[in-house]
Amino acid sequence: MSQHDIRSAQRPDPDPEMAAIADYVADYHLSSTEAFQTARYMLMDSLACAMLAMKHPECVKHLGPLVPGAELKGGARVPGTSFELDPVQAAYNIGVQMRWLDFNDTWLAAEWGHPSDNLGTILAVADYLSRKPAAEGGKVLTVRDVLAYAIKAHEIQGCYALKNSFNRVGLDHVILVRLASTAVATHMMGGSREQIINAVSHSWIDNGVLRTYRHAPNAGPRKSWAAGDACRRAVTHALNAIKGCVGYPSALTAKTWGFYDVAFNGKAFEFERPFGSYVMENVLFKISFPAEFHAQTAVECAMKLHPHVAPKLDQVERIMIETQEAGARIIDKTGPLANYADRDHCIQYMVAVPLIFGRLNADDYGDAVAADPRIDALRASMQVSENPQFTKDYFDPDKRYIGNSVQVFFKDGTATEKVSIDYPIGHRNRRGEGIPVLLQKFESALRGHLPAHRVEQILELTRDPAQFEATPVPKLMALFSA
Repeated sequence: MSQHDIRSAQRPDPDPEMAAIADYVADYHLSSTEAFQTARYMLMDSLACAMLAMKHPECVKHLGPLVPGAELKGGARVPGTSFELDPVQAAYNIGVQMRWLDFNDTWLAAEWGHPSDNLGTILAVADYLSRKPAAEGGKVLTVRDVLAYAIKAHEIQGCYALKNSFNRVGLDHVILVRLASTAVATHMMGGSREQIINAVSHSWIDNGVLRTYRHAPNAGPRKSWAAGDACRRAVTHALNAIKGCVGYPSALTAKTWGFYDVAFNGKAFEFERPFGSYVMENVLFKISFPAEFHAQTAVECAMKLHPHVAPKLDQVERIMIETQEAGARIIDKTGPLANYADRDHCIQYMVAVPLIFGRLNADDYGDAVAADPRIDALRASMQVSENPQFTKDYFDPDKRYIGNSVQVFFKDGTATEKVSIDYPIGHRNRRGEGIPVLLQKFESALRGHLPAHRVEQILELTRDPAQFEATPVPKLMALFSA
């Protein structure tokens, strides 16, 4: 905690936590080939999520200017649309698109989250900053630049999440999206070390939004646009810092009034490792199922059991699900499920659907599928418990497993095998298996929304990593524009 005299008006040196972020964003040289390779796939996967989200009217209604007509000619483009917007609102739009289906990458530790959410800010700011220079033959940001900023945003969000649980004090993980995006956006705009610190201080002073909308009995679709809101706020902080707005050097540590005392029970943040490229290298991709990540392996288990259970649904006596502590705490949910957001954060629902149908896709969370009485019948037979080994492996930095097991018992006394999976197809240990599936997801998503000739252009571009990374951001965003 700060030892600064609460009665003194002398401004202290910046909190070291904020200074460390500024030093990393401004000065750290990225040299990990694996991080850049993974970041390419992350960008492609996130754009796929944005295209898939365009099929959902509830998402589309969030897109566009904040008020009708408030578009900006030559502004940042929103993928899959014709909108050109100021970078603040564009960041919101892109963030909403990429997060809407709960299908983009994930990071799990003491805190959870989706680091590719930061692309809402990064792509919007990169396009906004580059469009005028592109038209005038000046220097523009490239996809390689976007990947570098994404690696750093992933690292900030992920390293804070390793040891610091914001959910346990009731705050939502998008607080870390706002933090990381604020830092990188300020640097993208040419901000100095001091300006990055100033912007980050404003991010902390915002405090955080409550997790109310992620949990029963209030679960709702705000969880699908909360990250976009964090991206929007981050760009505002960056713009203000560039204008010269002063910062607040002890935003974290100030006695009584700082973040630690107000929102974190007086505790200082803890860190497992210095900033590097660890998070991008180890990030988890959601490839097969749009499901809350703590349940990804449970869905895989259910898919394996589907052929053995589907013909005998009326004979099921009980279903035993073992998960990690975090899964048991946040997605073990009984009783009526009110909406899409309720269902895609219920482990029982996410196991029941593949047991019955042999699939789990975004449409399966809708009211039509949820009305099938067999789903709630299976949910009623489920017992969810924590497996301590799954929890231990979940926190092990050398494993980062997300284990689940499922076993089905029948009324005649027989049972299926107990299917247990430690880590899903999107895990670093399954990259060789997962990347081809990710590329299929990317192509399918593009073909579902963009003209065929444009899809072929994008696919040709992305097949050549060097060419893709050298692509100016305005060219990439133009390829995705409607």
